[in-house]
Amino acid sequence: MSENTKSSVGIGLIGSGFMGRCHANAFASVGGLFDLPVRPVRAVLADATEELATQQAAALGFDRGTADWQALVEDDAVGIVAITAPNVLHERMALAAIAAGKTVYCEKPLSTTAASALRMTEAAEAAGVVTSVGFNFLRNPMVRLAREIIESGEIGEVTGFRGRHAENYMCDPNAPHSFRTDPQGGGALADIGSHIISMARHLLGPITEVSADCKTIYPTRPIAPGSDEHKPVVVDDMTHALVQFESGVSGSLEANWAATGRTMDLSFEVTGSKGAVTFTQEHMNELRLCTGSGARAGFTTIEAGPSHPPYGQFCPAPGHHLGFNDLKVIEVAQLLEAHATGGSCDPDFREALEVQKTVEAMQEASQTRSWVTLPR
Repeated sequence: MSENTKSSVGIGLIGSGFMGRCHANAFASVGGLFDLPVRPVRAVLADATEELATQQAAALGFDRGTADWQALVEDDAVGIVAITAPNVLHERMALAAIAAGKTVYCEKPLSTTAASALRMTEAAEAAGVVTSVGFNFLRNPMVRLAREIIESGEIGEVTGFRGRHAENYMCDPNAPHSFRTDPQGGGALADIGSHIISMARHLLGPITEVSADCKTIYPTRPIAPGSDEHKPVVVDDMTHALVQFESGVSGSLEANWAATGRTMDLSFEVTGSKGAVTFTQEHMNELRLCTGSGARAGFTTIEAGPSHPPYGQFCPAPGHHLGFNDLKVIEVAQLLEAHATGGSCDPDFREALEVQKTVEAMQEASQTRSWVTLPR
């Protein structure tokens, strides 16, 4: 079916910051890379002021801008609402979009609390709308391959998991307070730890019990860039956790946004009775696999290529590498397919709720210095 004969769906984007631009790029690019049953049309962009919304709508290829996100949600031209606003606004915006019968594409974390995420999930499921949450690192073809290797039994029975998400953007003690250090931002655990939690669940299934230590490295930060006035930090800079999976496998997780020298160490190692598989987003087009024994034991590198779907949608040659924004395009392709067919996305609101519950269980475990069982 040609692009001209496909039905179209209007995209309403709330927020035009970094993630908003990533969403806009993905909706603009996806039609030329994937053969989808529906064609996205960038219809409306909402932002904090009319001037900013109009300016960003023109820059990002949307038909018009508005300062009224509620008007965007209710607009008949919009079929998919993409939410990239601050976390504290996610629930209100998503519930309005769900009530309007729209497909909802929300950035992570789904909300600021598990109770809020539950309200969003139950509303979406009651209304029967399609939902998707932006854990886009799960879309990496190398992560997909790792999951296939684990599920196939190639590395034997899984015996352990080690996961980490470490970056350096808060390692400077003079980095000022922002939405990230606000209690509703949740600290390093909610901000980036949610990514490695989602990755662990994606690879090995539900986490049932946790123990954790949430640590604030820098007890105060400037109230604004260059300010001499400081105020206390009440969220974590670093969290270490022990986890038990429903399968019986145990493992460890780390979230750290003050990791000097690290830019994007979203990494995991899954150990099995016959081998192991390891990955880091800092080398996102490579997966390292260990099989064999004795003199033949050791890791070999698998390089991403067309044999690892959907890499071939982007490039016919191996070794040319996908990038961060390509993962967002893959995510949007799944979203549009689900919207057109009434299917589901992975992760959806229900899965993002489970991630939020795990974050809160780790926070509770740190406060009580105990193991915490996740609620069913």
